[in-house]
Amino acid sequence: MLTPTLNAIFTAAFASLFISIRCNNLSPRDVALFIFGDSINDAGTNNYINTTVNFRANFFPYGETFFHYPTGRFSNGRLIADFIAEYAKLPLIPPYLQMKDDEFMGGANFASAGAGALSDTYEGFVVSFMMQLKQFEKLEKKLSKRLGNEEAKKVIAEAVYLISIGNNDYLMLIHRSRTPFQPSSMEEYVGMVIGNITTVLKGIYKVGGRKFGMIGIKNIGCLPSLRKSTGNGSCLRIANVLAKLHDIDLISILKKLEAQLQGFKYSYFDFYSSARDRIRNPSKYGFKEGKMACCGSGPFRGNPSCGGKRGVKEYSLCRRPEKFLFFDNHPTERANQQYAQLMWNGSSSITGPYNVEELFKLGRA
Repeated sequence: MLTPTLNAIFTAAFASLFISIRCNNLSPRDVALFIFGDSINDAGTNNYINTTVNFRANFFPYGETFFHYPTGRFSNGRLIADFIAEYAKLPLIPPYLQMKDDEFMGGANFASAGAGALSDTYEGFVVSFMMQLKQFEKLEKKLSKRLGNEEAKKVIAEAVYLISIGNNDYLMLIHRSRTPFQPSSMEEYVGMVIGNITTVLKGIYKVGGRKFGMIGIKNIGCLPSLRKSTGNGSCLRIANVLAKLHDIDLISILKKLEAQLQGFKYSYFDFYSSARDRIRNPSKYGFKEGKMACCGSGPFRGNPSCGGKRGVKEYSLCRRPEKFLFFDNHPTERANQQYAQLMWNGSSSITGPYNVEELFKLGRA
């Protein structure tokens, strides 16, 4: 049996070989996947920036189920973006900061754990959403040099842009606020978040992106970390109110962009309803536990102590992560797979007006 170190070396070597092969056979008809956002889809970006352990997951037990070593993903295994790539017959999409200048492995992952739509959300510790756009602009220029302008334009235009952003804007606000929110201030704050998301979407569109897979905000008030803060084990209502306001405004702006920007197409995933249903009735979806995390400490294992490197050494780890909806305060691999499947070919009531599979097929000859 390979030791964890040898296993990591072998996997990295194989991935490098695959990247080289992929580059040499890159076709303008391939549909690439570009990933933006936060820890929902961070495949290891924060391993390559100067940040603290609070924004990293490159230690045991993260990654234990599928990779058998930590990759930087905030889960026991694969993320939503990993499964979307698999369904699209693409390899695992690597972090942009991990890629060398001559590498292009079916796309790039810019997502950074802790990132928000607002640039001052955990500023200095993450790659902000706006900075992710700038990284994408740099990549587009590199592709133009390697492939030529016309082929690069086809890759960019036919690609799917998977985006999960906004969670941390609201979580940081909740953690730092000491006074109750007024409805007007909540709506104003959500408006700022949506405004920045709109700016980045228009920025991607300006570069040439046309097909967007948008992941809504889940019911963040029911995360183990916020559930433990209520004192009675209920979900934190104010957090869920913010999530709902965000999703309503996001859907509205996506419809406006579709009407205003020629060729703009989108898929919106109702993460809120999907997560809520599994929390309320976990057994229906193959889980035993929908409230408590698999890894952590304190009530509901809501303290972010998984791995024992974030200030608190003691933590509990479940034996069967696949029976839990939450790994820490993020979904387990099994939950991610279910969410990805809904995004890929779910009904219009949960993923619409297009599902992600349809986005991949749009515009292809």
